[in-house]
Amino acid sequence: MAVKTAAILTCLTSPFVPALAEWPDRLEGHGGPVKSVTLDPSGKRLLSTSFDYSVLVWSEDEAGEASAEPLRLIGHEAAVNDGRFLPGNRAVTVGDDSDLILWDLTTAELLHRFDGFGEKVLSVDVSANGRFAAVASWENQARIYDLEASPSKLLHVLDQHRGNVNSVAFSKDGTQLFTASYDGGIRQFDVETGAFLREIVNLGWGVNVLKVLPDGTSLFFGVTDGKTGVLDIWTGEEIKVLPPHTRPVLSLAVSLDGKRAASGGGDGLIRVFDAKTFELLEEFENPYGLVWGLSFNADGNRLFYTGLDDEIHLWDVSPRKPFEALDIDFPRRFQVAETSDPGERQFARKCSVCHTLTPDGGNRAGPTLFGVFGRRAGGLEGYPYSEALIKADFFWDEKTISDLFDHGPDIVTPGSKMPIQRLKSVEDRDALVAFLKRATDPSADQPNSQESGDQSQ
Repeated sequence: MAVKTAAILTCLTSPFVPALAEWPDRLEGHGGPVKSVTLDPSGKRLLSTSFDYSVLVWSEDEAGEASAEPLRLIGHEAAVNDGRFLPGNRAVTVGDDSDLILWDLTTAELLHRFDGFGEKVLSVDVSANGRFAAVASWENQARIYDLEASPSKLLHVLDQHRGNVNSVAFSKDGTQLFTASYDGGIRQFDVETGAFLREIVNLGWGVNVLKVLPDGTSLFFGVTDGKTGVLDIWTGEEIKVLPPHTRPVLSLAVSLDGKRAASGGGDGLIRVFDAKTFELLEEFENPYGLVWGLSFNADGNRLFYTGLDDEIHLWDVSPRKPFEALDIDFPRRFQVAETSDPGERQFARKCSVCHTLTPDGGNRAGPTLFGVFGRRAGGLEGYPYSEALIKADFFWDEKTISDLFDHGPDIVTPGSKMPIQRLKSVEDRDALVAFLKRATDPSADQPNSQESGDQSQ
């Protein structure tokens, strides 16, 4: 059964920085888990990226309240992992499709796509003047792009890593880039020349996330073994060892005024520190999952946080409430609920992050499966299919759907953006197909017990 509670959060303001007025405690608009959330330096807009392949930009309306309808940016062909605002009402985003996309936020148009090299990109950062963008790639490299060149171009490939690069961060003056790698190293590069300067430290375990602190001389880092700390850039000394997470550190944030810093982990914990002394100020636990994204609001007294939910949540850091209820649905649609139907169970596991079963569908990584049997592949009006599916010349039926899970989309629909999902057991495939045929039948009277589905279409 779903456990759902609600909290009413109070928006606090500060005279020192621009404040967001009356952000709701829950921002709904994505159709898949939200991977990251980033506040505009003005404090008035929020950019979020999601497993549903979309980017949303949330902003205040004329009344100073969060607009009900965010700007939706569609262009990535896989999960979108991170994004940053740029001067000139632009933004950049990166995703599992390996690409870096430059957006015009006035028109919602894709200005330029920088093709990646094939592996996913987890992180992007931009220099303070907005000229350079850097990405962390699972090609064991970081890349620097010059966004002000005419045309914009890839400037440097930084391949001095022995493992996936998980995070990048520019120095405050934009002249240097720091990288965090799965090989345990935190490295330093010259932005103009691309020269490898040094490995500042090797922490042994993979480094997941990295932030330059406001003093410009230290780095805030999080590691796969749960370690969180502060590193002196010039000496490589760990000047602060912070309370560890029990699972990998997945997100970090620093407030706009530079006074607070936060870490989020796979253990569902969020910790907030004084960004100068690193005294632990507050701690919050979400028992229902990991914390992929963190961003302080404009005055630093609230935190946007994201994870396995389709929504962005807010937590009051200060002042704390005596009772903090969680506005979270659990179990989630892709977490297997109690069911005696093996097909429904496979649907929840394999399909429900990306698809719905309902006619209104929702915005997910894949189209609704409602009425899928007898529908031409790539044939649902209004859904932005990949070119491979648009050109497909077959219809979905018991055999083609079974084949999809037997051989995989790389064989059945080569070139499409479907992630590889296979079921080698004939019994599992038959059960899934039977459930889908029953649950997606437009003539069926009974409501579906599940709400979603897979990249199988």
